[in-house]
Amino acid sequence: MRKLDKYIISEFLRTFLIIFFSFAAVFIVIDVIDNLPKLLRAGASFDQALLYYLLRLPYLIVLTSPVTVLLSGLFMMNSLAKHNESVAIRAAGVSIKRAMLPLFGIGLVISIALALMGEYLLPYAESTRSVLYNVKIKGEQPDDQMLKSRIHYQGTENDFYYFGFFDGYKNTIRIIDKSTIDLETKEITERITAVSAYWQEDKWILQDCEIRRFVAGKQVYAMHYIETDLPLLNVVPEDFVRITKKTLSLNFWELKAYIARLQKLGEDASREIVDLHMKISYPLTNLIVIFFFIPIATSNTRSKGRGWIFMLGLVVCFSYLIVVRISQSLGYNSILPPVWAAWAPNLLFLVLGFGFLKKAEI
Repeated sequence: MRKLDKYIISEFLRTFLIIFFSFAAVFIVIDVIDNLPKLLRAGASFDQALLYYLLRLPYLIVLTSPVTVLLSGLFMMNSLAKHNESVAIRAAGVSIKRAMLPLFGIGLVISIALALMGEYLLPYAESTRSVLYNVKIKGEQPDDQMLKSRIHYQGTENDFYYFGFFDGYKNTIRIIDKSTIDLETKEITERITAVSAYWQEDKWILQDCEIRRFVAGKQVYAMHYIETDLPLLNVVPEDFVRITKKTLSLNFWELKAYIARLQKLGEDASREIVDLHMKISYPLTNLIVIFFFIPIATSNTRSKGRGWIFMLGLVVCFSYLIVVRISQSLGYNSILPPVWAAWAPNLLFLVLGFGFLKKAEI
C-alpha cells in the first residue's frame, strides 16, 4: 500500500505543479495586458512593475487553488481510468476510495498551507503592493489611520457618545457629549459634556467638563470641573483608530480586533465578519473539491459517462466560485447572516461532494 500511496501522491503533485504554473503564467499575462499600461502611465519603473506582479502572486495562488486542485484531480483520475490503472488497483483487492485516501491528506495539507498563507504572506503582500502602487508609483499620500471625526459610539450601559474629533497622534478628543438613557421611559438620566480630553497614565483627563443628572425630566444635579480624571468615558484610544486597509491586508487576529472596534463604535461590520470567516472557509474548499473527481477513476474506460463526469466536475467547481461570490455579497449587505454567508457554500458543496463520492465503484 505504501508504494501505491506514493504513486498516487507523486502523480497528483506532478499534475498539480504543471497546472499551477500554467495558471500563474496565464493570470500574470492577463494582468500584464490589463494593468501594465496603467502602471507605466503612473510612472512605474521596471523594478517597481516587476515587484508589483510578484506581490500579486499570493492572491492569485489563494484565489485559484480550488480550481487547480480540481483540475489536477480530474486529469489524474482520467489518466488512471484511461490506462486501466484503476482496474488494476481494484483487481489487487484495493478499493478506489482507499487508494485515493492520500489525496484527502494532500487536500488538508493544501488547505492548511493556504490558510497560513492567507494569515501571514497575503496580508503582507497586499499591504506592500497597495503602498507600492498608491504611494511610490502614483505619488499619493499614505492613508492616515490616526485621525477620525464625528464619532458615534454606544456604550455597554445605555450610554451614547458623540466625539467631534479624535487625534491618534496626540491621543486627544475634541467635543465630548455622553448621554445615559433610561430605555423604559426613553428619558435622559445623565448627560456629560466636555470641551476636550487627553489620555494620560491609562485614563482620560477631561477639560471644561459638566455633569448633569435628571429625574423625571427635571435636573437634580449639576457639577462643573475645569479638569477632572473621573472615569467618565468607557473607551480607550485604540477604539477610535479605524484601519483603512482592505481586509486582504489584515490577518485573522487583526481583522477580529478591527471588527470588535467597529461594533463598539456602533458601526456595521457585516462585510468584515464575512471576510473573517472566509479566511477559514475558503481554504477548506481545496479539501471539498476532492470529492468531485474520484468517481472518474471508477468509470469504465469505454463508458461515455467518464467525459460527462469530467465536465460535471468542472461545472460544479466554477458553480461553487459563483455561489461563493453571491453568498459573499448577500452577507456584505446583511441579507444573509455573515457567518452563514461565509460557510453556506462549503456546507452545500460538501453534501454534493458526498453524493459524487457515492458514485465511485468499490
